[in-house]
Amino acid sequence: MSKVFPKWSNALPLKIVVFVFVFVTTLLAGITYYVTPKYVRVGYEPTQPVPYDHSFHVGELGLDCRYCHDKVDQSDVANIPAADTCMKCHSMIKTDSDLLAPIRESYATGEPVAWKRVHQVPDYVYFSHQAHVTRGVSCVECHGQVNEMEVVSHAEPMSMGWCLDCHRNPEEVLRPVDQVYNLDWVHPGGKQGQIKDGLKFVDERNITPPQSCTGCHR
Repeated sequence: MSKVFPKWSNALPLKIVVFVFVFVTTLLAGITYYVTPKYVRVGYEPTQPVPYDHSFHVGELGLDCRYCHDKVDQSDVANIPAADTCMKCHSMIKTDSDLLAPIRESYATGEPVAWKRVHQVPDYVYFSHQAHVTRGVSCVECHGQVNEMEVVSHAEPMSMGWCLDCHRNPEEVLRPVDQVYNLDWVHPGGKQGQIKDGLKFVDERNITPPQSCTGCHR
């Protein structure tokens, strides 16, 4: 057989095994690092059937988050507004706008507008909006500065590690409850003041965020 195959071919099987091992390891490392919520979710900005400018409605007009996303402080889910919520204003304002035609049709027929959800936790994750906002966690902590967004985009990864960072250090995000829906609020004392008051809020509100699996995976 030595006359059929050259001597260097003896090492070929080992080289192939090493190459496959290095290739697979590199591929898995790349997927683990890049195919994460930080890279595949952040920046997601779908085109909606009806354009809704949060920077105008919230930032300029001053609409409270709860006007459209009602019950957010009373239930697990921050609901997507129905057409009749929009029509409370738009039955009098821009009544003939072509952009609002899907809203008027939905209001007349009862068929919901096919909004594209931007933020959605997996089915195997339990998350309560009510539990967070009533204890002093503002909308901006998860959704970013929505009041400055012309088109809403995915601002934070909302990965398990990201959630746990907040659960381990809740004092960094807690604020006065009456400032939860003031999306421009920042602590006047800077980071030092935030931590000081945050620790006080943790104690006063008896906040003990779960860090075990069963806290979110029920």
